[in-house]
Amino acid sequence: MALRDVMVQLDQDERTGARLALATALARQHAARLVGVFAQRGHAQRVGVVSNWPSEEFTQACDASKAQFEAATIGLDQAHWRFINRGSESEVSRHFVDLARHTDLVVLGQHEQGNDAAPEDLVAEVVMGCGRPVLILPYVGTFTEVGMSPLIAWSNAPEAARALNDALPLIANCQRAYVLSVASRLEDGEASCAEVERHLSAHAIHARTEVVLVQDFGVMDVLLNRASDRSADLLVMGAHSSIGFPFESRGTGTRYILRHMTVPVLMSS
Repeated sequence: MALRDVMVQLDQDERTGARLALATALARQHAARLVGVFAQRGHAQRVGVVSNWPSEEFTQACDASKAQFEAATIGLDQAHWRFINRGSESEVSRHFVDLARHTDLVVLGQHEQGNDAAPEDLVAEVVMGCGRPVLILPYVGTFTEVGMSPLIAWSNAPEAARALNDALPLIANCQRAYVLSVASRLEDGEASCAEVERHLSAHAIHARTEVVLVQDFGVMDVLLNRASDRSADLLVMGAHSSIGFPFESRGTGTRYILRHMTVPVLMSS
């Protein structure tokens, strides 16, 4: 199992370079096609009472993005830059989601408050709407590779199962995988983790499992704390629904992680 088609979000955010570097590294590693999509909201230039689109500012931003992409992808066999020629947030997000449905992996950046380069809800829209695995990088920290020490948030929910298998190309060479099941009953969590351990073993991945009993709210904090404790470089989890954990309403956990993530996160819905 390998990645053959990777898509990365581009804009004028200073973190674009980090996303592009990691996406390029993944494309090289998997001999994959890399598509960079410039998805930045813009504002029409007003001349008198007439609005002109694209504006000169947007055109210059596109040119700069294309130059950055071409410089970063020198030597890749297949590297393609595209842009979304729409100014409103809803249009940018809708077109980006459409493009994301035709790729093996989407690389995005966590939204930072005060940064209006990309639509504020772009990441959530892509995660919940594209039907493809999405790798999100935090807006702080340096991540030159992912998947060498993954933490897998497991439950019996379909989203968790998809995320686990979607992560296999990224964690195939990991030193050790950690599987964390948050459950209300110890025996249920242990039985489920044992099945995951056997599945990963079939892919030559050694896993260490742990069951955490949660009697109250704070499931997502448990995940983030364990990711820190284990020095994880990737958190793998299902998205969109409650990911099968107790006390989490639909979509709550996804949005919490998107706000508070401290390591790269692979989400599948």
